[in-house]
Amino acid sequence: MTSAWFDSIVAWISAHPVAAGGLIFLVAFCDALAVVGIVVPALPLLFAIGALVGLGHVDGPYAIVCAALGAFTGDALSYWIGHRWGPHMREHWPFRRYPQLLDRGEGLFRRHGSKGIVIARFVGAVRPFVPATAGMLRMPLKRYVPASLFAAFAWAACFLAPGWIFGASYDAVAAVADRLALVLGAMLVVLALVWATVLYTYRWFANHANSLLARALKWTHAHPHLGRYAAALIDPNRPESASLAILAVCLLAIGWAWFALLATVLMRGEPLGLDRNIYEAMFALRNPLADRLMAGLAAIGDANVLVPAFAIALLWLLWRRRWIAAAHWLAALGFGLALTAWLGASIDMPRPPTAPDGFGFPSIAVTMTTISFGFFAVLIARELPGRQRVWPYLVTGVVVALLSFARLYLGAHWLSDLVGGLLFGVVWLLVLGIAYRRHVARSFWMRPLAWCFYGVFVIAALWHAPRSVDTTLARFASPPAATVLEETQWWRHAWASLPAQRNERDASRRWPLDVQVAGSLQPLQQHLRAQGWQAQPQANWTATLGLLDDDKAPWQQPVLPATLDAEAETLLLRRPGHAPGQTEVLRLWRAPARLADGTPLWVGTTQTLHYTQPFGVFGLWQPREDGGAAHAAVRAALATVPGVQVSEARHPQSGVAVLLVRSR
Repeated sequence: MTSAWFDSIVAWISAHPVAAGGLIFLVAFCDALAVVGIVVPALPLLFAIGALVGLGHVDGPYAIVCAALGAFTGDALSYWIGHRWGPHMREHWPFRRYPQLLDRGEGLFRRHGSKGIVIARFVGAVRPFVPATAGMLRMPLKRYVPASLFAAFAWAACFLAPGWIFGASYDAVAAVADRLALVLGAMLVVLALVWATVLYTYRWFANHANSLLARALKWTHAHPHLGRYAAALIDPNRPESASLAILAVCLLAIGWAWFALLATVLMRGEPLGLDRNIYEAMFALRNPLADRLMAGLAAIGDANVLVPAFAIALLWLLWRRRWIAAAHWLAALGFGLALTAWLGASIDMPRPPTAPDGFGFPSIAVTMTTISFGFFAVLIARELPGRQRVWPYLVTGVVVALLSFARLYLGAHWLSDLVGGLLFGVVWLLVLGIAYRRHVARSFWMRPLAWCFYGVFVIAALWHAPRSVDTTLARFASPPAATVLEETQWWRHAWASLPAQRNERDASRRWPLDVQVAGSLQPLQQHLRAQGWQAQPQANWTATLGLLDDDKAPWQQPVLPATLDAEAETLLLRRPGHAPGQTEVLRLWRAPARLADGTPLWVGTTQTLHYTQPFGVFGLWQPREDGGAAHAAVRAALATVPGVQVSEARHPQSGVAVLLVRSR
């Protein structure tokens, strides 16, 4: 999912490598500056800079020096601020807004002294506050400066190293992961955003609950007619008032967002532009390894997984005679399912091209998962102490995010379907949560219930997900090619309308498509097998992890799968090369066109692969330029197949010789 913006940044850095040091200095300086460093995303920025170092766009030692000097300068300014204001620093804005971080920084500094300067460099949010604390406590400069310099250079080297290694081994990483790395990276970003959103939203409400209650009470006194309804939720004599106020505020905000999205969808009657852009981006990332992973994750929203967890929790509540909790639990799931199904039947939204029947606005699976886990969090969070109350909501956010991302990747829904399902689920569980919290004051031992619910969910998911992968992938297969060619026209000239190379951003992976086959692959495969070619099954996750096994000979290690657009390889044939650690392969994919008489059409590439071991950790088969040796070997082998016509011509777009094969 690279963009023109990213390309322009890389191009600018390549053209101005010295000026890029200023950017590196600024990132490190802002990260080290007291208070400002809390909001600066230094880790991903430094990883990106390290990757540019590894790719050769920035000099490595120069980048380390710039980052270290930026960190040292930012720490020095924080030290000066602390030294200038002394203990009164706590009374000044913005330090008075973060007393807990100042306390943690002071505690770290008092425990470790000079070593605390070094330790704090690697401790998250405390990092920018410890130098200020050192200045506030009048640490001598002759002790502070050496510790700060050492910490800055160690920090710069450690934080640039992961990206540096990644960039230096980019070809190897791309060979292993390719699109898979982008998919996993995007999923991790989504999970991090969801985690941070849930965590910091909950903490903000928790820290401001009393002030919100005071303002709400003031409003109820000023508006006696409308205020009497709000007063029922914010009775200061009820211990649940803070939680109810938080739920009510969330209900108003998320309810407004839900109805705004619903109105937009109804007015347009078609997917949003953002929906189509994200669908196309996800479709472009389809690859065999990610397909199976995402198909498994998409199954966690199936009834086979949710119903057992729901049922065990309901049985536990009934056994413990928690009648009100059980009634709200039933209402949450029952009415939520009915309302979501009614909305899906009422709103006629065109589905994505890869989505079968039963998928629409809003997403039933996302809605029901949100309601199930969200209302269960409402049930048990009130029984947890203090800051631990957030973890059931974090679990809910992670599960819903994984399910949503997997279904978005597979093309089951538009983004608006998923967001609509999420918002509707949150609105409904907030309504039920407010009703439940208002009527239930009794506490109960939630640990057995939590173990039952989450345990059964995990067991059901582990049992169901692997068994549903193939069925799920079959449902979300790419649609048939829209382009139709006559066989005689294809053989004469229309073959040149098919792509000349893979559509990849990285030029090293734009392999030429130098083979086209019309007809069954079976006779070709049988004849090539007699000449030493072997069909390799598509490498799965088990085979991929086997690359770490040093005891396997290179020939026993699999060639990792590749994709053409979103299509996985239909056939991969390989045979030993003429030199040790070398193999020749023929990859064939379903063509982006079909023949009018129903004859299958395939496109492929011939390659010579060399076995490499990046960093000595794992082995890989990577393509190398062979001067057309693999292509010539395939052409010679196919020329002798009985009943097969073979021709060769140069593709007008690439000038590469394309082998045309007609098989029956």
